Amino acid sequence: MQDKALDILIAGGGIGGLTAALALQARGHRVRVCEATPQLKPLGVGINLLPHAVAVLDGLGLLPALQAMAVPTSALVFANRHGQAIYRDARGLGGGYSHPQLSIHRGELQLLLWREAAERLGEARLLSGQRVLAARTEGERVVAQLQASDGSHSELSADLLIGADGIHSALRRQFYPDEGAPRWNGMMMWRGTSRARPFLDGRTMVQAGHRRAKFVVYPIAPVADDGLQLINWICDRRLREDGFGGGLSAPSREDWSKPGSLDDLLPTFGSWHFDWLDVPALIRSATQLLEWPMVDRDPLPRWRHGRITLLGDAAHPMYPIGSNGATQAILDADCLAQALQQGATPEAALDAYEAQRLPMCARIVEMNRQEGLDAILDLVEERAPAGFKRLEDVIDPAEIDALVRRYKAAAGHQQTR
Repeated sequence: MQDKALDILIAGGGIGGLTAALALQARGHRVRVCEATPQLKPLGVGINLLPHAVAVLDGLGLLPALQAMAVPTSALVFANRHGQAIYRDARGLGGGYSHPQLSIHRGELQLLLWREAAERLGEARLLSGQRVLAARTEGERVVAQLQASDGSHSELSADLLIGADGIHSALRRQFYPDEGAPRWNGMMMWRGTSRARPFLDGRTMVQAGHRRAKFVVYPIAPVADDGLQLINWICDRRLREDGFGGGLSAPSREDWSKPGSLDDLLPTFGSWHFDWLDVPALIRSATQLLEWPMVDRDPLPRWRHGRITLLGDAAHPMYPIGSNGATQAILDADCLAQALQQGATPEAALDAYEAQRLPMCARIVEMNRQEGLDAILDLVEERAPAGFKRLEDVIDPAEIDALVRRYKAAAGHQQTR
């Protein structure tokens, strides 16, 4: 049993890193967080937190604050490109889970976690504008090399170092210098937010289309006094057919998170008028529009190197399918904190964490490369490209249900009924 409080340094103040900081502090460890951004702002768009991730945040006392800013997702609906429903999967409490599934603005969630960490750890232990460049081991200590936003350099020593510094992790690159760029599947994503009237019940997430063109949409804030709701939407359009499964090198980082153009979207999605949503009108009303390639990395053979380990996108970046990105980072954080509480030594604890989390996350990476649950959309598009009158004439609902159950089991869903 590891009963000694440890000095722990976390590289990266994103969702995974901050959740780890809170979980480790709650167990008595002394934690510092290095975040490269000098000042956090509520940037980004929407994400979904699956119930098992919400349960972790609830255990940290954050559920009331989350519920005040998020939307409890009632269902995930798969639809064809004509807006016809294929499958409705009840989510959250209505789906038999112990906790709600929450649709939330990523930047607002990160700021909430940062504020909580500042209060619980102390503001002095949140080091903004400090990027971890590399690390070395000196006996039983890890020495991290930092670069400040003004270009100056310094070092910090700790018992453990957690690399939660994202898909371009410097620590991952230190251990795997020949890995190269992230892997791209030929799909480009345009992500936007719009203020609009609620659609369906105001709490539903919809994925419509197929592997060449897909539209994802869900609300990420409660309905405002003016009757409008902040709606998150994503247009996925395949630019390269030879990248399916991650066979291409990603575009340069300069082409990530750049402003998008409606001219890239409307030729494909301009005719997607559903009975329940006018897609082109929603796109045209965007308050922001950003462009990303859909990328991941190959699963690693191991995450631990001495007293350094990886977490979240630094460990297992995956395609944004199945709402698994932030969710799996939060589960990493909880598992790591528990392992350190139970392990005989720090090394044994890091090994236990890796043994539990690495195989599951590697499996999700591989399933998402085969479209994950979105494979349902492809089946219907192949069999009924013009739409259908009766879904049963196109696909057996039992076939869909079996796909959903397999994916949920692999991704760690835990329904109580």
